[in-house]
Amino acid sequence: MFEGQPKGLWALAFANTGERFGYYTMLAVFILFLQANFGWSSATAGTVYSSFLACVYFLPIIGGAAADKWGYSKMVTIGIFIMFIGYALLSIPMGSSLVAIIAMAAALLLVSLGTGLFKGNLQVMVGDLYNDAQYAHKRDAGFSLFYMLINVGAMFAPTAAIGIMNWAQTSLGVSEADSYHFAFAVACVSLIVSIAIYYMFKSTFAQVLTVSKKDGEKQAAGEEMSSAETKERIICLCLVFAVVIFFWMAFHQNGATLTYFARDFVATSANGITAMEMDVTNLVACIFIVYGLFGVFQNKAKGKIISVVLIVAACGYLVYNYLNVSEVSVDAPIFQQFNPCFVIALTPVSIGIFGWLNKKGKEPKAPVKIGLGMVVAGIAYLLMTVSTLGLPAPNAQNPEHLASLDPNLLVSTYLILTFAELLLSPIGISFVTKVAPTKYKGVMMGLWFGATAVGNFLVAIPAVLWGNDHYVVWGVLMGICILAALFIFSIIKKLNKVA
Repeated sequence: MFEGQPKGLWALAFANTGERFGYYTMLAVFILFLQANFGWSSATAGTVYSSFLACVYFLPIIGGAAADKWGYSKMVTIGIFIMFIGYALLSIPMGSSLVAIIAMAAALLLVSLGTGLFKGNLQVMVGDLYNDAQYAHKRDAGFSLFYMLINVGAMFAPTAAIGIMNWAQTSLGVSEADSYHFAFAVACVSLIVSIAIYYMFKSTFAQVLTVSKKDGEKQAAGEEMSSAETKERIICLCLVFAVVIFFWMAFHQNGATLTYFARDFVATSANGITAMEMDVTNLVACIFIVYGLFGVFQNKAKGKIISVVLIVAACGYLVYNYLNVSEVSVDAPIFQQFNPCFVIALTPVSIGIFGWLNKKGKEPKAPVKIGLGMVVAGIAYLLMTVSTLGLPAPNAQNPEHLASLDPNLLVSTYLILTFAELLLSPIGISFVTKVAPTKYKGVMMGLWFGATAVGNFLVAIPAVLWGNDHYVVWGVLMGICILAALFIFSIIKKLNKVA
């Protein structure tokens, strides 16, 4: 699984891991901060949250165009420094005055702009690693590994956010509203780590550092792609972009309505195995077991021994913790650790399954995987719809705890959404880097994120609906996922033609 990949993949992936750790530490508590600090309603906080996400994913269009002209590496570096300034400003407690709101808006704009220059262009650089013929057949697997590694940062983010906030309140005596700023400051530190990795291991991806619009035009001329083929590829990509809008609308409820639901309807404490699930170190042990099992079947003799030792150690750690587990509190942001955890654990499973199908000549093409991802996302919200029938409607204006459901309902929902994500997100990014005409590669990757931006802006719709019966909120999300899946399967032949 890890063998045969270009060396530059690991440097670029870990540079992105650092940036994503800071981003998701901030995002894990952001919507709760808006309500705690400014006293905003669920709808207002949800609108600000979704608008920020929209900016984060819209600005890569500008970042991609800039990179096509001035170079990807230069934009990546500038982006990191701009993000740092934004997170630093967000880390300063200013209360709830108009000045604080303006400062927060400026900080969010800087973070969005910096991310726009960094995120898409770094992924284009990853794609360019696979332009070499010896790596071309490993493109999808490479992007799955890249996606898995950046989720390492996201997995630890909620625990880091809660931990630093609790430390600030208990050790420094700061108020709850001010403690959020300590979580935001973590992002500044993570960006320092990110830029350090990027420059320390720059030699491993030196071959993609000078790619620019001029280089792309030369390569495109060498490929002799006709204007008709260029047009067809762009149309197909735009059709895929139209579909993924609705996936991200549904998926990014993790920081909006699913967080509201965790706060208002899920038990605030847990025992036994459920309590163990809330500790990220136990999740890491489970991941070690998964990777150890793969090592037993794939490695040579020495590797098998190491894998067995890893499995035994992880199992021993889990047994010890189970015998000593006590009741733990369940904080709403903690549920956001499960999606990245599942991404990391399931990526080798996904690569293994599709690798096996590929050897048999039965691996579905990228557009089919994307369509299946939409179906699976619909199933996640079907589960939420059915499981919440009979619950009282939430209070959108004055949040209150109305029920104490089993936390595993949300854990299961995140698991299903992760299956959908693995079918759609890394495969979609790989599809863009493969299909996009060379001289428009930066812009096309930017448009992928632009579609994500529109989806993130639409995250506000369920947040505005929050306060209605649950079947309204979850039913809307389920419906759009199924309709999007039907659309993509209706044009699947056209998409498969260029895949």
